[in-house]
Amino acid sequence: MTRLRGALAATLGYLWSGWGAVTSVLMFCALWEYGARIHGDLVLPGPVATLRRLAEMFDSGLAVPELAISARRTLYGLGLALAAGSTLGLLAGRSLTTAMVSRPLVTLLLGMPPIAWLVLAMLWFGMGDATPVFTVLVACFPIVFAGAMQGARTLDNRLRNVARAYRLPWHMLLTDLYLPHVASYLFPSWITALGTSWKVVVMAELLTTADGVGAALAVSRSQLDTATSLGWIVAVLGLLLGVEYLLLEPLKRRVERWRSGPAA
Repeated sequence: MTRLRGALAATLGYLWSGWGAVTSVLMFCALWEYGARIHGDLVLPGPVATLRRLAEMFDSGLAVPELAISARRTLYGLGLALAAGSTLGLLAGRSLTTAMVSRPLVTLLLGMPPIAWLVLAMLWFGMGDATPVFTVLVACFPIVFAGAMQGARTLDNRLRNVARAYRLPWHMLLTDLYLPHVASYLFPSWITALGTSWKVVVMAELLTTADGVGAALAVSRSQLDTATSLGWIVAVLGLLLGVEYLLLEPLKRRVERWRSGPAA
């Protein structure tokens, strides 16, 4: 019964905390509508007109296939970046020498513009799926790697020594000491990589592929169809927010539940 009450309180607390995000979105929509009234629908369609156009795109069957293609490419590139960046970053964080050697390389990778990687990927892989997937991988990898390495480097040695002195089993060390600490660094880097991955995929599709959201944006741009262009942008942002607040954020809160103290 106590666990049920704790889970219910956590769920209600999470839902209540979402009001801040909803408020910020509504404020953005209000500014958007204000700009639309000034410039007109040809230059900047308002939120209602954009959502109406997006609904028409879904009803006609145009939106779902293109979004699915972009989501697949994003998932492949982001999944590889999360797996490789998290694993290698944690391993690098265990050694001071490795961390010092890898830090300038991470800085160089972070400073490399994604468009430069995209040009190289076009030369190496051509105009297929490999180009956007590779570009997402190299753009997101250093973000995740840096977060994982920092999490491993900042682990409190005193807590680790206390745990070893009490001879805690390895599974308790993993779930109660290592994982909560590392997760507080990993999840922000994952969320940042998630946003970066969608931006990179749409940019890559705009320049290199004949399908996906980026290619659809290129078509709407050539037709001077601002409402359709904004509709694609809203669809991508909706998917991005959905993954963050319905998947990553609840998982982050569950892993970091120790921050709120022991349940009553």
